[in-house]
Amino acid sequence: MKENANIRKWFALLIAIIVYYVIHEGAHTLVALLFGSFDKIRLLGLGVQVVTKTGLMSTWQIGIFSIAGSLATLLAAYLLLRSTRCIVKSGRRIVKAIGYYTTFALLLIDPIYLTFLYKFFGGGDMNGIKLLLLPEAAWQIVYGLLTLLNIILIIKYVYPAYKKAFA
Repeated sequence: MKENANIRKWFALLIAIIVYYVIHEGAHTLVALLFGSFDKIRLLGLGVQVVTKTGLMSTWQIGIFSIAGSLATLLAAYLLLRSTRCIVKSGRRIVKAIGYYTTFALLLIDPIYLTFLYKFFGGGDMNGIKLLLLPEAAWQIVYGLLTLLNIILIIKYVYPAYKKAFA
């Protein structure tokens, strides 16, 4: 029985990571296509990168392209959060596990990354986001506050709902 629970957890975590990449990089791809600057999708070890022809984009468009991924994952996270009651009512434990880990991933990955982790990975999306209205430090504060808000949402709503559903 314990073995099935571990397999379920790892499978759900894998699905959560895939969902994150599809939403995040999918948003970048859609924006690049909209701006007529899409070049290719590059696989980077465990990551994915949407490559654009930045010479065809204005500074504003680069900023929109860069922030699109995190906005899409946060929107999806809040939709999942709103759907928690329905997900936990599912009779299938795997559905609940996928909902749980995906909600966590979507609520936390981008806010944590864009608060401070990006500095260790060449800047990533922050290189473009800081071109939009606010300086880099202000964006770090915005994403830091989102991290705190999302942690509170997890503690108050996500964890208790799923803990009860799995009891």
